[in-house]
Amino acid sequence: MAFKLNISEKGKTFKLETDTEFLVGKKIGEKIEGKEIKPELEGYELEITGTSDKAGFPGKKDIEGEALKRILLTKGWGMKKRPRKEGKGKPRRIQKGLRLRKTVRGNTISKNTIQINLKVIKAGNKKLEEIFQKAGTEGADKGEEAKVGEKVEKAEEKEEKEGSQEQPEQKQEEKEEKAAEKEEKKEENK
Repeated sequence: MAFKLNISEKGKTFKLETDTEFLVGKKIGEKIEGKEIKPELEGYELEITGTSDKAGFPGKKDIEGEALKRILLTKGWGMKKRPRKEGKGKPRRIQKGLRLRKTVRGNTISKNTIQINLKVIKAGNKKLEEIFQKAGTEGADKGEEAKVGEKVEKAEEKEEKEGSQEQPEQKQEEKEEKAAEKEEKKEENK
């Protein structure tokens, strides 16, 4: 099972995918060591701030366990948008006292959890930018190769199109010649 981790520090978010089972059973709000996730994150202390499961249901800190639950929410966490308006006209403001029943997941990380949001509490020796930039540069070389390959393919396609454009011109010339021949035959028959 792969977890998508979003590690945020001072307004920047770094994304990481990991297969560690270390996170299973942890709860929202718990603190974990960075080296447990990835050896390069040694010295970092991270806090789990939120989760999301494979269907997109968010994990709520107040709900114990890992099961899905339907809870009654007021405006705030998990209910930010206005309810759908019915009919035409101006959208109405949220009515005072409006509550909606929403499905949420418990606060425990399980095999159904896909995304885990983490916040840096204590920074390590290396900056996160340095750690994740190394991983990004490896993929950049492959990306450049892919771009070059795409350019070659596009150039080949252009050549094919130009060749196909010449063919209709040739066909048009052939049609004109045939039409001229027909006219000559008509004149001879007269």
